[in-house]
Amino acid sequence: MRHRCRVPELGKPADQRKALLRALSTELLRHGRITTTQARAKAVRSEVERIVTLAKDGSLAARRRALGYIYDKQLVHALFEQVQNRYGNRSGGYTRIVRTVSRRGDNAKMAIIELV
Repeated sequence: MRHRCRVPELGKPADQRKALLRALSTELLRHGRITTTQARAKAVRSEVERIVTLAKDGSLAARRRALGYIYDKQLVHALFEQVQNRYGNRSGGYTRIVRTVSRRGDNAKMAIIELV
């Protein structure tokens, strides 16, 4: 029984959705802040939190799992070096979603997702 256990589909097939989430996660970790739609921000939040938790673990297996998900190898190595100083005493909640004005073309709800 999987009632109410749905994945945010974002109007895309599974392969495109996974690629979109990987790209958004990579850019969020690279720049620290991105502007996207509210639905995409909520979907990418769990992926980024999972990667930061892997980086806090710091083991070789966790590094390999992160390398399998994030596109940039140097970004993963930098993340694993810096995450203990930044999130060492925090037990979750590494991202913040701030709603902004709607997009002008199609009135989509926009949001800024950033690393805390």
